[in-house]
Amino acid sequence: MLLKGERQSNFFNVCIGCIPSCCRGVRPPLTVRRRQIIAAYLKEQGFHVENPFTQTEYIFPREDAEGYCIFFDRKTKRCQIHPVKPETCVAGPVTFDINVKNKKIEWHLKMEKVCSLAGAIGRDEEALKKHLDSAKREISRLVSELDSESLKAVLKIGEPETFKIGEDNIGEDVLDKLLAESKPI
Repeated sequence: MLLKGERQSNFFNVCIGCIPSCCRGVRPPLTVRRRQIIAAYLKEQGFHVENPFTQTEYIFPREDAEGYCIFFDRKTKRCQIHPVKPETCVAGPVTFDINVKNKKIEWHLKMEKVCSLAGAIGRDEEALKKHLDSAKREISRLVSELDSESLKAVLKIGEPETFKIGEDNIGEDVLDKLLAESKPI
C-alpha cells in the first residue's frame, strides 16, 4: 500500500465547491497494478462495489447511469478511494500527451474555466511546481505500466481546454509501445 503523503496532498478545500467535471465522463485508465491496489483498498475499507471496472479500448472505473465515476460520492463530493485513486486523477488538473516525433511527453494544465483547482495552483508557482512533480511521477508510472493498446487508446482522447506547461524526454520503452503494430481485431 501507499505510505501517507506519498501521493498528492488534499485538494478538497478547492474542489468541494466545484461541479465535478473531473469525476464525470473522464474514464481514467487503470493498469493491472492499480486495479489490484483499488480492489485491496475496497476490501480493506469494507466497501463492496459490484463490477467496479469497465473495459472498452482500455480499463477504467465503472460509471453510474449519469456518467459519474462509481467511486465518486455525490453527497460529500469526495472520492471514496482517494488514497489509491488512478494516476490521472492524482495528476489532475495536469494532463499529458506524447509526441512520438520529438520523443517527448508533453505536460498540459487544464484551463481555470473547466477546473477551479487549475486556477488555484496555476497562480501559485510553488504549488504548481510541487503538483507538477507529483503529476509527472504518477503519469510516468502509468504510461510505463499500461499495455500498448491501452496507451494508444488513451492518447486518442482529446483535451482541448488545456495549455502546454512543459515537456520531458520519454523513455524508449514507451516509444516502442506506441510504435508497435496494433493487434488485429
